[in-house]
Amino acid sequence: MPASPSTARAINDRLALRLLQQEGPLTAGRLKQLTGLSRPTVADLVERLTASGLVRVVGESGEQRRGPNARVYGIVADRAHLAALDVRTEGVSVVVSDLVGHVLAEASVPIGGDTGTVPAVEQAVALVERVAKEAGSLGATPARELVRGWGRLHTVGIGAPGLIDPDTGELRDSSGLPAWHRRLAAALQERLPEARVLIENETNLAALAEQRDGVARDRDTFVLLWLGHGTGAAVVLDGALRRGASGGTGEIGFLPVPGTTTLPSATDCEGGFHSLAGSAAVAALAAEHGVSAEPDAHEPHAAALVRQAVAAPGSPAADGFLDALADRLAIGAASVIAVLDPGCVVLGGEVGRAGGAALATRVEQRLVRMSPLPTEVRASTLGGGAVLRGALLTARDGAQDELFAPPSSR
Repeated sequence: MPASPSTARAINDRLALRLLQQEGPLTAGRLKQLTGLSRPTVADLVERLTASGLVRVVGESGEQRRGPNARVYGIVADRAHLAALDVRTEGVSVVVSDLVGHVLAEASVPIGGDTGTVPAVEQAVALVERVAKEAGSLGATPARELVRGWGRLHTVGIGAPGLIDPDTGELRDSSGLPAWHRRLAAALQERLPEARVLIENETNLAALAEQRDGVARDRDTFVLLWLGHGTGAAVVLDGALRRGASGGTGEIGFLPVPGTTTLPSATDCEGGFHSLAGSAAVAALAAEHGVSAEPDAHEPHAAALVRQAVAAPGSPAADGFLDALADRLAIGAASVIAVLDPGCVVLGGEVGRAGGAALATRVEQRLVRMSPLPTEVRASTLGGGAVLRGALLTARDGAQDELFAPPSSR
């Protein structure tokens, strides 16, 4: 059945907004070319979007630079603000951006392992509030715009380690993670009642970021192998992130593998792939080969060690370390490939980015020998920052889905 006039208008409006978000400011004529809509239809939708406060004239284009045809329209970026959090066992990083993703303010705070649950939650929430105020999201916006809701924190995206319950959307209890992780989302929702709070597994968010802005932009099917303090994997099949029946797709740290002294348990991944590729295991492997590096407080020590080895090509110690590490990573990657046949594996996280092409090539060469399924191995271009980027993309998608919806459906 043909769409009703109101439905057709809503579809056209969302199409135009998506193009403005993807392409940047456009003239009405360019919108007509990209959408295939008639000139009167484009004129009507531009008028509607301008009246709703979602689009405004941001400049003029063309030789004459005057008149309706020269006007360049863009999304009203300060229509809403977004916050993204990267929650780690040792601290929290926060970014606040406008509706199109331009970063307005950012900061991090360490949270010690001996910090109690309540103080830890308070530190994290206070950081969000501080960064939001710095960005003008909690009171610094002119009063006339706050009345309309402009500049407020609209959506908060959180990336955290652990399993997300597919039924409740909440972080599941885990004996291996700090209790304050599970309390944080609820605390933020209580402190920011007007905002929408979303939480997702950190590795899944990293895969989203690599798919949108990173090394997997040309792939609709791939697996991201997270290599940081711990290990994890994210699975994207036919363009969609797959979470599994219990939200546990990609818990590769629990994968039983050869080369360890024990087997993992339901509550402890020691003895699984984590014991071969986690930061502590990689650091121990580097020490065996005589590779050392100055630690950096902002990343796992394994990343500094791998970066040091990559920077010393031809060194027997460095090459031996990278070869041994590639042997280990290929074991986990081959297991995933045998089941999913993704065609592409991204070595993500801080360690994956530090290894770059030197490590990715080594892993790919081993997979050629281990698996009959052709698989390209790529190094992350976003590294540890992929989690924060993915959380911001999730928050932006959530906000735009609501703000770009027809008024009757909001």
